[in-house]
Amino acid sequence: MNWELLLWVLVLCLLRFLRADGDLTLLWAEWQGRRPEWELTDMVVWVTGASSGIGEELAYQLSKLGVSLVLSARRVHELERVKRRCLENGNLKEKDILVLPLDLTDTGSHEAATKAVLQEFGRIDILVNNGGMSQRSLCMDTSLDVYRKLIELNYLGTVSLTKCVLPHMIERKQGKIVTVNSILGIISVPLSIGYCASKHALRGFFNGLRTELATYPGIIVSNICPGPVQSNIVENSLAGEVTKTIGNNGDQSHKMTTSRCVRLMLISMANDLKEVWISEQPFLLVTYLWQYMPTWAWWITNKMGKKRIENFKSGTLLILKSLRQNMTEKSTCTFQATGGRNGKHENSNLLMLLNNQRLICDFTF
Repeated sequence: MNWELLLWVLVLCLLRFLRADGDLTLLWAEWQGRRPEWELTDMVVWVTGASSGIGEELAYQLSKLGVSLVLSARRVHELERVKRRCLENGNLKEKDILVLPLDLTDTGSHEAATKAVLQEFGRIDILVNNGGMSQRSLCMDTSLDVYRKLIELNYLGTVSLTKCVLPHMIERKQGKIVTVNSILGIISVPLSIGYCASKHALRGFFNGLRTELATYPGIIVSNICPGPVQSNIVENSLAGEVTKTIGNNGDQSHKMTTSRCVRLMLISMANDLKEVWISEQPFLLVTYLWQYMPTWAWWITNKMGKKRIENFKSGTLLILKSLRQNMTEKSTCTFQATGGRNGKHENSNLLMLLNNQRLICDFTF
């Protein structure tokens, strides 16, 4: 009888895992842990990359918790749009939100930006390092400048800003440094190896920094590792050159909603979790395999990687063929060489093809 009970427990655990959209520690914190509504209220939160995607949604959900917000990105008009919506739908007043334009690659401006935040609010309780960019191209088709750009933006820019904020947190002996990494900071996949490298570097840096700050238990260093999430990250991904982007998000119906991802992020922040994985299946399972059974993970990743490259190449060839066929019908279209699209499409058949064709297979972040 005990064996039957144990078997049923194992079956129930397996079924729960197959429906999981986060690592088990995170889901336990969601069930039994501290609520963001209790823990994050009245804090000063600085969010980079706040003009779109995860950063934008994070601003909206934080605005309902009664925090003071600092919104940073390069596009000022988009930050103002996010601010207006925070004021309309959140619990904040004009004085509670600071729009602070910031270019992560301009490391010389980070010290002044930090001083501006401290002058406005007097402290920084949480720094959310969310700014960054992805990449979609094969290694041999990718300029070295693309890899340099990814390292400067995703890694060095984040490190620079953190180093500017850290002395303030050390002085106060408290604070949270939350870095939006990626599952690709744990595993690696083809077509995004420059992005993977920058995220691996981030994970290594902040895991090491956490150890250096062990004498300051009030300073929490967290790595947030999302999987595929609905956002503009693919559309804005670099192609083979720094002047080219994919320009197309493709079908995002299979990806986690941004609101769910951000909710789990807030739970992680409220419970001071050191690293969390936020992803639906099968990507969560693959991450567990990489962590605990890397030999199996290599085999699975190689299978998925080959398919990803095939889909990418076939998508490019199919679009180029269709473009040639439709040129005689006076279609006005401009395409990126890597299979993305950019510009206006006057031919409905070609537009339908672009919308339906999976240029990038499911393993995208």
